[in-house]
Amino acid sequence: MQHPPIVLEGYRNLHYEIREIVDFGHALQRLGRPITWENIGDPVAAGEKVEPWIKEIVADLVAHDERSFAYCPSRGVLATREFLAAEVNAREGGTKVGPDDILFLNGIADGVDKIYDLMKKDARVLMPSPSYPTHTSNEGKRGDYPHLQFKLDPEKGWLPDLEEIENKVKYNPQVVAIMIVNPDNPTGAVYPEETLRGIVGIARKYGLFVICDETYANILFNGGETKLLSQVLGDDVPGLALRSMSKDVPWPGSRCGWIEMLNRKASPAFDEYCDVLVKSKMMEVCSTTLPQMALPRIYGDPRFQALKARRAKMFEARANQIYEYFRTVPGVIARPVHGALYYSVTFEDGVLRPGQTLPVADPTVRAFVEKSCEGVAPDKRFVQYMMGSEGVCVTPLTGFHTDLNGFRLTLLNPDDAERARTLERIGASIRAYIGA
Repeated sequence: MQHPPIVLEGYRNLHYEIREIVDFGHALQRLGRPITWENIGDPVAAGEKVEPWIKEIVADLVAHDERSFAYCPSRGVLATREFLAAEVNAREGGTKVGPDDILFLNGIADGVDKIYDLMKKDARVLMPSPSYPTHTSNEGKRGDYPHLQFKLDPEKGWLPDLEEIENKVKYNPQVVAIMIVNPDNPTGAVYPEETLRGIVGIARKYGLFVICDETYANILFNGGETKLLSQVLGDDVPGLALRSMSKDVPWPGSRCGWIEMLNRKASPAFDEYCDVLVKSKMMEVCSTTLPQMALPRIYGDPRFQALKARRAKMFEARANQIYEYFRTVPGVIARPVHGALYYSVTFEDGVLRPGQTLPVADPTVRAFVEKSCEGVAPDKRFVQYMMGSEGVCVTPLTGFHTDLNGFRLTLLNPDDAERARTLERIGASIRAYIGA
């Protein structure tokens, strides 16, 4: 029986290399090749221990509050939204919100899916390159257009050129919003206040709104300073700030994120759009109740500030260890980073060439790698050969919708000695590969 096409035309834009490279790694494991995983940003899976006092809060809710097993309001638990609205309103110079301007989601990815799906098909969102693929893939899925992006330059600390952003907006009148991730995934860059205000100024000039993924807002180090979106919008530019418990607590399995809908009344069209976001969430009934109930007790506990400071110092040391290592490796560009949980390395122009390989001892593994490398991007070819040869899994940088060749690794391995050995294995692979 012949069926007509079923799949949405934009399906070809759905790519999530962070997880797709895992399938390749699992296939290697089945062939007997052990893998060291440096690709997925799950602190708990990587070995970070959740604080006992946080576990006690969650256990107490489960044991003594039956509401933690029930549905909650579609927007989210009211007391938690009131807590978060108060947090927003306490920020210096920030936009003011009420609890109904907070919308809970089953993780930020749930919100990202809605944000792009609920725009009209010919609307465009300007995004960075490289960019977190959940954003770019969902934007591409809706309209089935090539991605519209501005460049993050590793030679300039992974910061954008405001003139390029304005030109992309000016000559693409279908753009309705500018999206950034701050602190950035995958680069670890932190947008200075001046850059943020420049982006907001462009949005103001052209009647746009701003989307800022602030998943890593509580993870700043190496002197990284920035502002939250609510602090730079003024009272006339609409915006969506995306926040999450996943990396703060850390509790990625909570799938607990929320949107701050900022300056809703500044634009009737934006206000209507926010209303549709809420109605779409109502179709799902609600987001998970337990983590929402735990959030005020965790974030409001004095020990949470000490936890943030301790983790920032920990990630700073790891980021600097990675930078100090790769800055001496020939053929790559490495820069200091100031936030988030990742480090991106780029290859210098011309060092990746067709035909480069690494030795793979097992003939079955070697044949599988050779077959898998047919037609892939140059940096993905390097990563797959390194996985077959050394058993280290990182994420190819082209998987973040960029034409820069490189790779991203995480700051999550809690074992300093093992991390040092992993860096040596990656460095040895780079030297052997570019010399092949």
